[in-house]
Amino acid sequence: MSKNQFFRNKNVFNVLFEAASEGIIIVDASQTIIAANNAAGNMFGYKLEELLEQPLNILIPSKHRAKHGGHFNHFLDHSEKRQMGHGRELYGVKKTGDQFPVEAGLNPFEINGERYVMSLIIDISVRKETQLQIKELNNQLEEKIKLRTHELQKSIKKLQKLNLDMEGEIKKRKAAEKKIKDALRKEKELNELKTKFLSLVSHEFKTPLSGILTSATLAEKYIKSEQQDKREKHLGTIRNKVHYLNNILNDFLSIERLETGNNQYKYTSFSIKNFINEVIYNANITLKHGQEIKYAQEMEDIIMYQDQKILELILSNLLSNSIKYSPENSVIRFDVAQVENTIIFEVEDKGIGIPQEDQKHIFERYFRAENALLNQGTGIGLNIAKTHLENLGGHIKFISIENVGTTFIVKIPILTP
Repeated sequence: MSKNQFFRNKNVFNVLFEAASEGIIIVDASQTIIAANNAAGNMFGYKLEELLEQPLNILIPSKHRAKHGGHFNHFLDHSEKRQMGHGRELYGVKKTGDQFPVEAGLNPFEINGERYVMSLIIDISVRKETQLQIKELNNQLEEKIKLRTHELQKSIKKLQKLNLDMEGEIKKRKAAEKKIKDALRKEKELNELKTKFLSLVSHEFKTPLSGILTSATLAEKYIKSEQQDKREKHLGTIRNKVHYLNNILNDFLSIERLETGNNQYKYTSFSIKNFINEVIYNANITLKHGQEIKYAQEMEDIIMYQDQKILELILSNLLSNSIKYSPENSVIRFDVAQVENTIIFEVEDKGIGIPQEDQKHIFERYFRAENALLNQGTGIGLNIAKTHLENLGGHIKFISIENVGTTFIVKIPILTP
């Protein structure tokens, strides 16, 4: 079919073209427009007679015209119906020179040996504008969500700080803080800890204080010289109870510092030999009848750089537990060794041991093994020791068999001043 034949059949084309809401443009193999519908003319701002016999390039942005011919010829050589652009943004050019976004479907066909391409074109300006508006609305929504999330986080932090201030010594564990999902659950948990803490303090202080008062009262009655041994017995009881209360206070102070982050370690250089002698001397005050702490008194001296007070707190706690949970007339072994730049302390006793099912909880705060519930204790000493050791670059482990005994092993690095 020739170009003149297209025009002779104009009525047929008008019926077909004008029934479509899309713009329709037909070009021949030379990319000359041979037919178009009114929708296409209106879309590009041309009258139909202005489009006919014009090159297709007048509807294509100038920066794409150079490559368009090659794309068109390639399409004819591999003719198939397809969407034009394949993910790229396409633009048409109006008669005024204004560009606008379009979608175009290409449909090749052949009549009497002549090849043609029919393009169905849709002006997607409104769609693009709508997409931009939706994108802008989404951006605004995301910003509002971020703002609300930030405000919610600030509110949770303020409420959390208020709750922690009310609790005083007890602070929420760092891991638990990260899991807080609402303020009501947080408040309930902290209130339960507060009740437990107050009950613990009341019980652990009341019993030793009653013992001190009783011993002091009885000691006053022994005024004769030959009753000196009885006075010494009660004075020893008073010393033991005071030492126990002092350890509890140190534990509570350590918890407060650890929870608030105010624990600033004070590193100094000190003699391990002198340090161990001091720790053993203080522990001997609390020994039961017939108990003995065996250690290498003539050990090789080592100069260590660490926080001496914290290390003393840790070792004193371990020795105190061994004394408490071991029977009278028993031996507690205390060993010290150096392996490269690490000091290893071992405290071994032949006491009640730790039940197997309780061992996984032994470093948890306030936890006490089932076989130790009748003994005095707070359940915080081992938790404090573990936390301090980890902060100082060390660690602690244990080996225990119920009714046989327990060995605690502490490893701590020798730091460089």
